[in-house]
Amino acid sequence: MKVFGGSNINHLMVFRLAGPLLLTAIFVLASSAQVDEICREFGAVPSLEAPKLQAPFVFGKIKVSGVAPDAKLPKITIAFSDARQPLVRQTLEGSGNYCFKRTGGDGILVIHVGSSEFVRKTIPAFGPPQQREDFEIHADDSKGSGQPGILSARFSYKRSERSTELFLKAAEAEKQKSKKRAIEFMKEAVKGDPADFIAWAKIGSLHFEQNEFPEAEAAFKKSLELRVDYTPAWLFMGRIRMAQNQYEIAAEIFKQAIETDPQSARAYQLLGETYLLSKKGTLGAEALNKAIELDPDGMAENHLLLAKLYDLAGAKSQAAHEYRAFLKKVSHHPDKEKFEKYIRENP
Repeated sequence: MKVFGGSNINHLMVFRLAGPLLLTAIFVLASSAQVDEICREFGAVPSLEAPKLQAPFVFGKIKVSGVAPDAKLPKITIAFSDARQPLVRQTLEGSGNYCFKRTGGDGILVIHVGSSEFVRKTIPAFGPPQQREDFEIHADDSKGSGQPGILSARFSYKRSERSTELFLKAAEAEKQKSKKRAIEFMKEAVKGDPADFIAWAKIGSLHFEQNEFPEAEAAFKKSLELRVDYTPAWLFMGRIRMAQNQYEIAAEIFKQAIETDPQSARAYQLLGETYLLSKKGTLGAEALNKAIELDPDGMAENHLLLAKLYDLAGAKSQAAHEYRAFLKKVSHHPDKEKFEKYIRENP
């Protein structure tokens, strides 16, 4: 793993454009100045929306480096959706900036290069309200130029125009709060292209949001049959078991997700939560701390889970330490004064 500016780089993707290109993600904690500077371009000023708290946004910059000035880049789009908001898309412009408002629950951030999906990252509800996600595309033209096309990419999938159209229709149906209609569009997509493992996972997530667990599990299983290393499907499979209080099975599924992607902080976080729910505090703390190690800022809320765990165990000084660590990363939190009071009372 390569590190830029102290931030974790969790994804490596490659596509061909004037030689191989390396896509990496750099995750950093937001400041109000950063979010205002970037989101202002899209007509939003987060600091004015909630001056006392942090207005919920996910934002960042996509940088393309090492490409010849006359090289023609493919269309790059970035999309975001969460539990209360259907898929919203933005096309990358000259500044490289993007900005989406969050409305609640876990979110999904997706980057497309041309018609192929190259990066899909979960934005957990437990993360900081304003979360910055930067991506950089590095070009290496040492092998000479070539025609634009896919060289290789983990979790990339090139779909037809018809399938892409059905994805968009499903997104519009979600926007209209018609998940059943969205499922119909996605089923039509996999009927035309049964190998689209991302489409199968999308069907699963739509059923999951409606608590239709048997249908969701069947769709995720199909996705994993096609791509056994598709981490998002593993995470949803574990969440289905969590929702049914089947914590031991959920833990095993999250372990499988970690084996598939050892750098998945979200997998460690869910494993930790599962252990806590099954009253295995030591194992839970280990998993939550590993998630923090992999994504210190994105997993900041894990400090609160650890603080609660230590407080219940009577280790109040350790709980105070976790609250202190959390406030260093998330300085504007609704319960800040309560946390500071706990720290003062438990030095």
